[in-house]
Amino acid sequence: MSARPKVQKLGPHIEGVVVDGANGVGAKKLYTLQQFLEGIEVNIRNSGREGEGGLNDSVGADFVQKEKITPSGFGGDDVGKRCASLDGDADRLVYFYISSPEKKGVELIDGDKILTLFAIFIKQQLDSIYNQEKMESSPAVRLAQNPSNEECHSIALGIVQTAYANGASTRYLRELGLEIVFTSTGVKYLHEKATEYDIGIYFEANGHGTILFSEKLLLWLKAFNEELSSASTVSEQRRAVQRLLAISSLINQAVGDALSGLLLVEVILHYMGWSIQTWNTLYQDLPSRQLK
Repeated sequence: MSARPKVQKLGPHIEGVVVDGANGVGAKKLYTLQQFLEGIEVNIRNSGREGEGGLNDSVGADFVQKEKITPSGFGGDDVGKRCASLDGDADRLVYFYISSPEKKGVELIDGDKILTLFAIFIKQQLDSIYNQEKMESSPAVRLAQNPSNEECHSIALGIVQTAYANGASTRYLRELGLEIVFTSTGVKYLHEKATEYDIGIYFEANGHGTILFSEKLLLWLKAFNEELSSASTVSEQRRAVQRLLAISSLINQAVGDALSGLLLVEVILHYMGWSIQTWNTLYQDLPSRQLK
């Protein structure tokens, strides 16, 4: 992602991510994508090669999220490493780490915590835009958000969850001052609701989700970025605008996409200087277990 500052590490940061490809199509595509990555180290396991096992057989996001144990191909040598699991068709993503070589269980970072990471980062960018200058004073705002010269309004950021979301995540997000709405279970309901916001973020606990940007907002961001380009120095406000534009280009807004989600998580963790352990301490999940 462009315009990111030098990393200031807030905890033990273990370089690289180890990805469980669920012996599915995502692993094959990740090998291709790997050739174009700079600054993101990816180690791929369960790629579907001979001897690595079958599709989603004791591997993958669904297995890790429900069973909360290490997938095949992972063990005591991976203690403390940042690990991620795709599902077989690469539309779900969860993270995990192994805290002890004696334990078969994992510390799960599910879709709720992925959503929370994305929400924190996007809120920080919006705060940077608002705090430096009131957008109402900008001609670009009037042009992009209000072509009919109506009164300007703030950028609407909405978080969309279902009843399967862990209550601790909902409480944490509300404490950040974010708007949370609930829909019926199912991606079609989440996606539809997210389109009502300038930026809508939705994720199910199983790791399926994405971020949506309204066309109106993207027009404004591009116009405002152009307006700010006349300054002699690059302000934090402009960097925030550029980061939001970069997210909109990186994330797959059409459907849940584990590969684009993985890249965005990695970029944000690098930007924040967070280890996976630091990320996991944002809130403590309320006890729950999903069986189906």
